Amino acid sequence: MLTSLRRLRARPIMAIWKKSLSRLLNYYETHRGSFISFFLKLFICFTLLNISCYWLALLTAFPHEAFGDERAHYFLLQFPVGFLGALFDSLSFFITVWIAKRALKTTSLASYIAHLSVDVVIAIVATWWVLFVFSFSGWLISIIQHSPESLATRADVYESRVVAAVQNPTNRNNLKNIYFGVVVGISAMLPTFTHLFLSVRAVGIYLRKYAQRWRVG
Repeated sequence: MLTSLRRLRARPIMAIWKKSLSRLLNYYETHRGSFISFFLKLFICFTLLNISCYWLALLTAFPHEAFGDERAHYFLLQFPVGFLGALFDSLSFFITVWIAKRALKTTSLASYIAHLSVDVVIAIVATWWVLFVFSFSGWLISIIQHSPESLATRADVYESRVVAAVQNPTNRNNLKNIYFGVVVGISAMLPTFTHLFLSVRAVGIYLRKYAQRWRVG
């Protein structure tokens, strides 16, 4: 069996992967309906998802802040975080679809993976977008609460947390901040998770077919 596994080929796996991706895109094209209607539904779904992830991250990482003296601040913060996050996610969704369509036209595995790897870049960009969103949202809420802060000051607060997390990721507070950022950014990681799932599924299907042929042979 080990000798047989060494004979695994990438092209059949890519074919299965591309077939699954093609079915997913066909389902999207068939059920999308009008662009405006779909965009509104997509935006609302991402808004609700971002707000849900925000509260999940806040209540599990910083519950004392959610119910502390600044609870009004964190309550108001959910709305710009949800809306601005949904704007990025909705736009990146259509970029992802466009990239996936181009990937299906490729013939080499390297080119195919290179196209889909753009989603990883989008996820990285989303990290900086999250920083901007929280900086801008915090600044906006400070104005609403009549305790205005400069946008640069808010940005410095969040940038310092990122720097601290990179320099000492095992610190308890830094771990909480990393966890918070990952949970809040889940929506931006969905395309990457989808491709990983389809790739693992393709390998699984190929191995099952290969094992069946090996047993028969």
